[in-house]
Amino acid sequence: MDIGGLAIGIARECTIFAAFGFALFAVDEAIVDGLFLWWVARRRVFNRHRWQPVKASSFPKATAPGTIAIFVPAWDEANVIKAMLEHNLTAYGAQRFQIYVGCYPNDRATIEAVQSVADPRVQLVVGPHNGPTTKADCLNTLWRAARAANHKGIVLHDAEDLVSPNELRIFDAMLERFDLVQLPVVPLLDPGSRWVAGHYCDEFAESHGKSQIVREMLGAAVPSAGVGCAIRTSTLEALALGRSDGAPFDPGTLTEDYELGLRIRAMGGTTRFVSVPDNGWPGVVATCAHFPDTLETSVRQKTRWIIGIALAGWDRLGWRGGISERWMRWRDRRALLAAILLTSGYAAMLLYAVGWIAITVSGGSVPVWPGFLVLLMKINLGFLAWRLVVRGFFVRRLYGTVEGLRAIPRLVVANIISIMAARRAVVGYAAMLRAGRLNWDKTVHKLPLAGERRL
Repeated sequence: MDIGGLAIGIARECTIFAAFGFALFAVDEAIVDGLFLWWVARRRVFNRHRWQPVKASSFPKATAPGTIAIFVPAWDEANVIKAMLEHNLTAYGAQRFQIYVGCYPNDRATIEAVQSVADPRVQLVVGPHNGPTTKADCLNTLWRAARAANHKGIVLHDAEDLVSPNELRIFDAMLERFDLVQLPVVPLLDPGSRWVAGHYCDEFAESHGKSQIVREMLGAAVPSAGVGCAIRTSTLEALALGRSDGAPFDPGTLTEDYELGLRIRAMGGTTRFVSVPDNGWPGVVATCAHFPDTLETSVRQKTRWIIGIALAGWDRLGWRGGISERWMRWRDRRALLAAILLTSGYAAMLLYAVGWIAITVSGGSVPVWPGFLVLLMKINLGFLAWRLVVRGFFVRRLYGTVEGLRAIPRLVVANIISIMAARRAVVGYAAMLRAGRLNWDKTVHKLPLAGERRL
């Protein structure tokens, strides 16, 4: 058997499949880049006198200020919840708010950590069932506990989030105009995990620096990121009325945050992504947090995202809306196809190397690939170079030149994690369908150490 010829032949077929798929994705991203550049030009060149950015310090106040409720679902968060609450209480200061922390009866360590924060603005809510259930189920427990207080809006945060002092002021004002308001999410640099945790810095820098802006510009729904997100109480009431259990969050999904924005838009509500300039790092009012710092925990988190958005989201939410909305849903759900294309591309490189070595050693000549394929690969290489420049620009804007350059090789790490998470998502989703239930597959959280970059 001609091992070298067989390897080259399979590599060629994998390359053709991957090349056409990458070209499709490249055109998709190039269109988003073009729309973003048009948005920038319209604001800074054509309408520079009308589009003056409003800084956090001068952001308009709410005409009818109200109390904001902050929901923090917590399962097995004893290591971070106390420090998080103390930091955020200080950041919020004398503003009108109430923090509700949702715990489970069988998680005594987290309960005691919350109870150790002696502040009347923190209310412990222990649910009726042992955990973990789903995050949405915990949020519904908090909703029932806070419902009678008649808050103006509900803000969603996780147990490791560090907030901006200006967050509530912006939410208070913007909720008078919009049903859902999302602030940027900025992953914190992890000195011990520059490559795994660092790839979240790259992805969020580009997503919340560009893609969310384009999404809103096109009139598509802005999905909640699950943290740094505020929703009108009346809007959640409307969502609750449409459900048999009388609660707004759907416990039948692992990505209730993502679905929330789409469901609000589907019922005629308004969603808005708001990036408000602020003094100091990160330069905007945002939610900062550490993200998973090991390969295993990152794959677990990405698996949950793929299951909730690409698999269950497709099944539960379908392809409703106009062209822009359907396009954005395609972009949200393409993770599985992207993983298949990446696997095919890496396999092609490996097989070609094996075939080239085998043929060269045997004294043969490596077959020449078709001209159209060589041309397509050159085009894709050009798109890849542009993609790396764009990503590096957004990462550099937040984290500096070194991280902007590191984002280039870090793309390989992100690809490997995506491939592993996609495989696990397909297997996990099938198991969940057979079992008929979902579990809160959370990761271990941590707060910044002394000297680390924070708000």
